[in-house]
Amino acid sequence: MEKYAIGLDFGTLSGRAVLVRVSNGEQIASASMDYPHGVMDQFLPCGKRLPVDWALQHPQDYLDVLYTVIPQVVDESGVNPKDIIALGVDFTCSTAFPAFKDGTPLCFLPEYQENPHAYVKLWKHHGPQEYANRITQAALEQNQQWLNNYGGRVSSEWSIPKIWELLEEAPDIYEKMDHWIEAGDWMVWLLTGNRTLSLCNAGYKIFYNQKTGYPSEDFFASLNPKLRHVMKEKYDAPMIYLGERAGFVTEEMAKKLHLHPGVSVAAANIDAAVCTPAVGIDRPGVMLGILGTSAVHLVNGTEERQVPGMCGVVENGLIPGFYGYEAGQSCLGDHFAWLVKNCCPKEYYEKAREEGVSIHEYLTRLASRLAPGESGLIALDWWNGNRSVLVDWDLEGMMLGMTLQTTCEEMYRALIEATAYGARMIVENYRENGVPVDSFIASGGISQKNPMMMQIYADVLNMPIRIAGSAQGPALGAAIFGTVSAGSELGGYDDVITGARKMGQVKNLVYTPIPEHVAVYEKLFREYRILHDYFGRGANDVMKRIKEIKKQAR
Repeated sequence: MEKYAIGLDFGTLSGRAVLVRVSNGEQIASASMDYPHGVMDQFLPCGKRLPVDWALQHPQDYLDVLYTVIPQVVDESGVNPKDIIALGVDFTCSTAFPAFKDGTPLCFLPEYQENPHAYVKLWKHHGPQEYANRITQAALEQNQQWLNNYGGRVSSEWSIPKIWELLEEAPDIYEKMDHWIEAGDWMVWLLTGNRTLSLCNAGYKIFYNQKTGYPSEDFFASLNPKLRHVMKEKYDAPMIYLGERAGFVTEEMAKKLHLHPGVSVAAANIDAAVCTPAVGIDRPGVMLGILGTSAVHLVNGTEERQVPGMCGVVENGLIPGFYGYEAGQSCLGDHFAWLVKNCCPKEYYEKAREEGVSIHEYLTRLASRLAPGESGLIALDWWNGNRSVLVDWDLEGMMLGMTLQTTCEEMYRALIEATAYGARMIVENYRENGVPVDSFIASGGISQKNPMMMQIYADVLNMPIRIAGSAQGPALGAAIFGTVSAGSELGGYDDVITGARKMGQVKNLVYTPIPEHVAVYEKLFREYRILHDYFGRGANDVMKRIKEIKKQAR
């Protein structure tokens, strides 16, 4: 009898669920829901203004998604709930918040609803950049070897800078909370009643290494004495590996979700990392680029190498048996959303409506008529800082070559090209530091919707680009890990590679580099790299000086 699994995917702007066949990964039903509060980067729900570089979310949004999308896919599929054997969860990360010992987020209490530190600090919350810099400096001064596994620099997007920010700026909340918990681990806790800590979350975002553990208590105390026991006091929970069973859906939760209590729930996963088996990756050297509001670039290796500027290397972090490497770009789709919101003439929107297409489709159509280099523009893809390889969120976007004749579609294409150049910087950085990258698979909504962009990536990277077979890569990946948690005893799989080979999907479509385009982009990439190093490696810190003036003006 056919068995089924559910993948529950929480992204930056929305959450979704898919129900798939365990035998082949075929999608039977899907449902999605936008977060009612969205990303809070200007104001709290009460109207209180947020500082520069903040990005918060409301945990009630996650509950609304949970109680909406899972019942919807179960009911619409017509599948017998008893045949649904597994559920996997993925979440943006580090996306964390303070909670009480019963799992209640502090922002649910009236007395904390006007305190921004009580809410979820989203992955792209860059408020703790100062603390990230101080952690990096302390680690360098103390010769902390673990820092090399994170590219030599700590990111404000990770967990420890965020909790240190909380301690320094809202000590009452720090003392009051029982747990500082990743949203993915919280969701698994809600589903199963078991509080766990995912190895993926701990390895990539909390400095955990399977051989050496966490940084020492003395190191944490050197940051702030109250952080000496932070791992025991605020993070302590049983750690479980990817594909390991966290528990079964509780009877109470099963009733709410229209499920059967026997559904196995896997360890939480990071929304990007979870995609690896969804495209059938089962070996080292294959880079997966997840292209969404931001971008993440993942590749497996056979040994642990220290690569400057990467986000991290974690043993068993992507697929058990390999070392999983992560890098990324903190602004991708957000670039294009910014452009259409702020720079498109009214007549472009009118033309798009007349032609029955979105403004993005209309701009893509115009931009595809341009030859490589025709616009005379080159941009830096730092509208939301640089995640890799510079790891600096005080950097900002730039576009060079603007004239009175510059058009919106030329700017649109220049931003697309900038993201491709940024991806190439990551690929080159891996190769230069002994991590092979021999092929590229693109996943995420953009890869499914924009052929022009995928061709540009093929030309800039000078590699064929294959496309994920599922438009819901993270959700499918989460479902695959769910089947591994169920194991063959319940109708699933006993290892991730088998699940990937059975359920992973890649389209037959391949974007092949066009030699004459490659030649032009080689020249443009050299110019990009000059600008990248000039503005990003300290030769000219004008972006940071201007940003400081902006902060003072507010």
